[in-house]
Amino acid sequence: MYSGDIIKFIEEWAPPGVAWDRDNVGLQAGSKKEKIKNIFLCLELTKPALNEAVKKNCNFILTHHPFIFNPIKNLNTDNDTKAQIIAELLKKKITLFSAHTNLDFTKDGVSFQLAKKLGLKDIEFLVNQESNQYKVVVFVPEKATERLAENIFKAGGGIIGDYGKCSFMISGTGTFEGSENTNPAVGKKLNFEKAEEIRLEILTDKWKLSKVIDAIKKNHPYEEPAFDVYPLKNKNVNYGFGTIGYLATPLSVIKFLELVSKKLNVSSINYNRGKHRTITKVAVCGGSGSDLIKAAEQSGADAFVTADVKYHSFQDAEGKIMVVDAGHYETEILVLDEVKNRLEKYLKQNNSKAKVYKFGGSTNPVRKFINN
Repeated sequence: MYSGDIIKFIEEWAPPGVAWDRDNVGLQAGSKKEKIKNIFLCLELTKPALNEAVKKNCNFILTHHPFIFNPIKNLNTDNDTKAQIIAELLKKKITLFSAHTNLDFTKDGVSFQLAKKLGLKDIEFLVNQESNQYKVVVFVPEKATERLAENIFKAGGGIIGDYGKCSFMISGTGTFEGSENTNPAVGKKLNFEKAEEIRLEILTDKWKLSKVIDAIKKNHPYEEPAFDVYPLKNKNVNYGFGTIGYLATPLSVIKFLELVSKKLNVSSINYNRGKHRTITKVAVCGGSGSDLIKAAEQSGADAFVTADVKYHSFQDAEGKIMVVDAGHYETEILVLDEVKNRLEKYLKQNNSKAKVYKFGGSTNPVRKFINN
């Protein structure tokens, strides 16, 4: 098994296409062609984390936060920690890969893990992504329909929620007249032909569109397959921002804050006064989620758990929804357990002896002073 296989596996779960445009997800350093020894997970790569990865004989490191986010102007290994780490990665042939906002915005990603940790039920996206899907319509002879549809499905088309191989088919009549230079699969060139065809409609995500079109061109029996591509405004049920769910038992504000503190192992929490004294419906967003406060309020949530909340954001939400700032690191680190579980299962299924390790320390740069 190679590093490229691990990258492909992760990106099938958290596609780069759902990440923010300004994000830098994916391969950060190294090669996709290195044979996997062991895998190391950390929220972000630091020197202590790299040292531990080396000690555990790991040559693939997966981080949540991209190690390279802004353009690098130079690599001065004399006094630049980032340059020193990159040099060490390349020297030891370690592949560094990051899954950031794509892991934030996918099912069972960062916000889903935060919601599960808090014990929420009936979890769904707070806000679904939209306008990133296409409907592909292709006209194909009935006998070739099943084969063509299967190849489109293999290319990633036809997924709606937890359902795969979704399509719609309707019969019709197609017409065409081939020139002297054609070799039609049905009828003869220079003749006006009519053919019984199936109109096949399949939904696809934007980052899979090129593969779907390629599958049509390679597997359609016609020299010039007729197909249409329609951009959609639909909300994408598979990807979104934040999550929302329900506590199994309603809690008082104090009990809810105690729950957050205990589950996330955080000693101090910033929060404001919300609208309700009892917390039942809860929205969450791992990391910096202030932009979703309004959506959480409009969803009817009693509380919104996130991080990096500014003073005026607390103030604007006062008396409308309780906003809880539980820490950036604390609300995101939970996803590494899910990544570890998925990777271990994948390695086992592929008879790999590689092991998956999580950083034993903390990469959290924020320290808290508590005056007793």
